[in-house]
Amino acid sequence: MQLKPPSSSSSPSILPAWILDLDKRAGRVINQRASHPRVDGALLRLSTAANNGFLWYGVAAGLALTGPRGRRAAVRGLLSLAGSSAFANLVAKPVFGGARPLAADVPLGRQLAKFPASASFPSGHTASAAAFATGVALESPGRGILVAPLAAALAYSRLHVGAHWVSDVTGGAMIGVGVALLGKLVRR
Repeated sequence: MQLKPPSSSSSPSILPAWILDLDKRAGRVINQRASHPRVDGALLRLSTAANNGFLWYGVAAGLALTGPRGRRAAVRGLLSLAGSSAFANLVAKPVFGGARPLAADVPLGRQLAKFPASASFPSGHTASAAAFATGVALESPGRGILVAPLAAALAYSRLHVGAHWVSDVTGGAMIGVGVALLGKLVRR
């Protein structure tokens, strides 16, 4: 039996009301902030490029070309990504649930072509990004420093395009970092 995350429209969040209120206020601030159409387009493309981990597979391929340490960093990053993605999507989303931000609240130039239907909490994209970047950094701190800004930009992009709330992105980042650190402990 395959577990499927619940639809955001039918899954109320179990997060405290004060967090949901902060999310709504932060969402209004982000959506009301004017940005250049090129910035909107770049963040939209970045957010979409990370669908199904494709962005990180490309980064891992680039890292693998940098020698043995780069290959080890790429493998640790991808293993961390796999673990965090599985945990975020198969465990955390069904447990925490939550509706996503309303697409109508997001400026038109920022909206995704296909709005996600899974539960909002946590952001799987952010969990994967944080896990990959942390995994790479654990194996090769220098390479991790290079990957971290891309992971941070990806996390923000999920807010900018209206796919997630701040708590979703924060939760996803915590899951990603936690899974990567746990992987390091297991591999000792």
